[in-house]
Amino acid sequence: MPFDAPVDLLTGMPAARFGLYLHFPYCLAKCPYCDFAVAVARQVPEERYANAVLTELDARLAVSPELRGKPLESIFLGGGTPSLWHPRYVSRVLDGIAARLKVSPGAEVSLEGNPERADAERFEGYRAAGVNRLSLGVQSFEPRTLKALGRAHDAEQVERAVELARRARFPVVSMDFIYGVHGQTVAEVEKDARRAVALQPEHLSTYALTVEREVLAVDTPLSKQLKRGELELPPDDDVVTMAATVRQVYGAAGLTRYEVSNHARPGFSSRHNALYWTGGEYLALGVGATGMLLSPAPSRYVNLRSPEKYLAQVEAGRLPEDSREALGSEELFAERLAMGLRLVSGVDWEAVCERYGQPVAPRRAEVARLVEHGFATLTNGRLALTEKGADVHSAVCARLL
Repeated sequence: MPFDAPVDLLTGMPAARFGLYLHFPYCLAKCPYCDFAVAVARQVPEERYANAVLTELDARLAVSPELRGKPLESIFLGGGTPSLWHPRYVSRVLDGIAARLKVSPGAEVSLEGNPERADAERFEGYRAAGVNRLSLGVQSFEPRTLKALGRAHDAEQVERAVELARRARFPVVSMDFIYGVHGQTVAEVEKDARRAVALQPEHLSTYALTVEREVLAVDTPLSKQLKRGELELPPDDDVVTMAATVRQVYGAAGLTRYEVSNHARPGFSSRHNALYWTGGEYLALGVGATGMLLSPAPSRYVNLRSPEKYLAQVEAGRLPEDSREALGSEELFAERLAMGLRLVSGVDWEAVCERYGQPVAPRRAEVARLVEHGFATLTNGRLALTEKGADVHSAVCARLL
């Protein structure tokens, strides 16, 4: 079972309060919808990169020594393709983090992996290193959809990866899916959803492939093809139906929707992702990683996106930051409210206003309108979006900010 995380009082959501995100940028190929900091490489500098992220951690703790005493409740190895990293180096990095920070007993430790990189020895090595949550980037089981997304695996490899994860005794197996892909039908999305729940995962993340939503950034190869009219996404009505179908299939299988794009069995929601949605604090290490620290003053930093530049800066004894911004009360308020409204449990919106010095009275009429028109509910002060409201999350937030 995952560890018993603290509950954020404003949302009622179990969430880590201090976490660490480590970005592994290397991939064997870049997906056409991806805008993350990734580098296509046949030869990955595995040991050099492991040494670099620990050197960066030392540099950050030299600047912020108070972080050493905070309980670290979640670690997330994302990418890129972290499952390209040999378990010995993952173990070295996790041991290095534990030697420098106060890792909580039973902390959630996640690693992202691709199904085509699954093998028994590798998975057993990650588990022995301390990883207790495996997140597989599946996206679809359908050959046509996988081809459209530039994915290298097939459905049989996904099933094999889940089987190997169970053999390695990962307490939590999560899978990511995408719907609303060019050429995809509602029937295919339903088939994906049914095949996903048949594998009995503890957690599923499912995103819509649109420029306005989570997955597709505006400057990816796929978005450029859409702009030039070479491809066309399914009609909006079909995408809404796809989303509703996914919710129905997952819910019937016991995976409850707890965030706009995330479903889990009871007790298995992502504590690390909830950290972002509930205003927690997180260190970030590695190429292109984004961190947010609350002391001595709230700020957000972004690391260099080039692996070569990142490694050169770290090895020269410098912080590898590309940018850093101070976060004032208005920025923190906007983020806290918008992220809180992604959660099915909602957020105590008046308490958020008060915490960040924002006026409550001018927003009360808008909240009442959202409730009246079926976009939200208000229960014991907690504002939560309905499914209708969640489909237009950004527009709702704009009216409240």
